[in-house]
Amino acid sequence: MEGLKIYKKGTSIEKVDMNASSISLLLQGGGIEVMTETIFKDRLFYLYPSDNKDVLEFIYILSGEISVEEGIEKQTLYAEDYFSAKALKEPVLFKALTDVTYLWVITEPVFHQVSQETNSLRDIIKQVEKKDRYTSLHSERVTLFSIRVGRKLNLSKDDLYHLHLAAELHDIGKINIPEEILNKPGKLTNEEFDIIKKHPGDGAEMVEKTQYQHLSPIIEQHHERLNGSGYPHGLKGDEILLAARIIAVCDTFDAMTEDRAYRKAFSAEFSIDEIRKMTPDYYDPDVVAAFEEILKEEGRI
Repeated sequence: MEGLKIYKKGTSIEKVDMNASSISLLLQGGGIEVMTETIFKDRLFYLYPSDNKDVLEFIYILSGEISVEEGIEKQTLYAEDYFSAKALKEPVLFKALTDVTYLWVITEPVFHQVSQETNSLRDIIKQVEKKDRYTSLHSERVTLFSIRVGRKLNLSKDDLYHLHLAAELHDIGKINIPEEILNKPGKLTNEEFDIIKKHPGDGAEMVEKTQYQHLSPIIEQHHERLNGSGYPHGLKGDEILLAARIIAVCDTFDAMTEDRAYRKAFSAEFSIDEIRKMTPDYYDPDVVAAFEEILKEEGRI
């Protein structure tokens, strides 16, 4: 029939499979895009404010469960629940409690921007996660903590977006570290630690070759410390970007509170006490104070 198009199951204009999700462009035209996206279990994702206040987004959950983590009152959404967004004032954070698939309709073209951004990083992230079994969930937790701290510190929308991406990618340079060093159960030798210390610079160099080159300094600086004792460049104080100072605290806390090959996890109380002792020599006092607030709100300390 003229004017009618029928599409069969599994067809799409274009599909992109990513590390944390899979997205299919079903229809586009008249400034509107219709997509389906699957977010994999335990992954975080954001609904960001658009620069155009007239843009409308509509999301209808087809299957699975989503937790609204931050931005509005925390709640869980299920299949056949739906929500819309227009003129958002701040990002809204979600977490996939199961694999979740939803229909996504938006009144501006975004698919190719999303696909280009994710394609450029997909292979890097996959390689790192295969190499270091701790990296995937560690990066997810560091990202969640970092965004929450950024919001406490009233970072702008753009700064939050950059912080989010940099936190996700902060350890990509570990791809160059041999597995036997990453997973060594005993103390590292000086030579082995020198190899570990290369990963911020290696990660920055890898990101520099993508459209995310603006994140390179944040990634390179996430092991710098305020008194100049960090690496790779021994930067001090305000020479270290705020985003890197935020990731440094969140990264340290998460590493301390999770099992590693060489030790069992420390408690949240012990870990934050140790971080306090190293503030302000190592860590930004404002970042640590904001992080403590978050831990108290979560009931962890």
